[in-house]
Amino acid sequence: MSKVKAALDVIASKAPGFKAEVALVLGSGLGGVVDAVSDAISIAYEDLPGFPRPTVVGHGGKLVLGRIGGVSVAVMQGRAHYYEHGRSDLMAEPLETLRELGAERLLLTNAAGSLIPDAVPGSLMLITDHISLFGPNPLIGYHGNDRFVGMDVPYDPEIGSGLHDAAAKLGIKLFEGTYCWCTGPSFETPAEIRALKVLGADAVGMSTVPENILARRLGFKVAAVSNITNLAAGMSATPLSHEQTLEMSKTGSANLIKILLQYFSSAS
Repeated sequence: MSKVKAALDVIASKAPGFKAEVALVLGSGLGGVVDAVSDAISIAYEDLPGFPRPTVVGHGGKLVLGRIGGVSVAVMQGRAHYYEHGRSDLMAEPLETLRELGAERLLLTNAAGSLIPDAVPGSLMLITDHISLFGPNPLIGYHGNDRFVGMDVPYDPEIGSGLHDAAAKLGIKLFEGTYCWCTGPSFETPAEIRALKVLGADAVGMSTVPENILARRLGFKVAAVSNITNLAAGMSATPLSHEQTLEMSKTGSANLIKILLQYFSSAS
């Protein structure tokens, strides 16, 4: 039995007949989004074959099934990072499981450093494009023509427009820009940030891009939002740390929850 089939069997035993419309993956410090899920059923990753065992503080390691604003959702509270295991494809089986649950839209979130001076900690940025030059593509080793995923429009503009509309109704500024995936776990140097600015990056982080590539192969419509937790190296006198990431994620997380509630209430 495949790990995906085994995971689906576990989900069916905990939530018989459950079908998801939208899947979400929550980044560092964003686990509080699950508090907005009604009729929630929580399943630990350790009980789901193929799901990652997070080793990073701020990643709860649970799949939460339920509803947000009338929309059926499957929420991954935490993810696997390349730097944890040396593989960029570890989210493949969880994403395939979510797709088999019926989800057609995927919302990715992350904590990120800003290269935009105005996007201070606590800001949110809609990802409209990405740079993926510094880690292995998660589809390396796959066979078949579906590995050649078109990336001319990597993030769904319709979902992005809906998130912008939701933010505008709430009076919340939603920046947009290009996200650069770096492997981590060390933070970037000031010189690296200067180089990324030349390449066109507006935010930098250690996740999301492999998931986008894997999800687009599966036919997901993908959107992503960065919770800005710090200005990138060399742009602030504050030393970078994961503790700062978790602390500074709180404002952005609260606003992201509001935006998601507004978006789902409009999309239902």
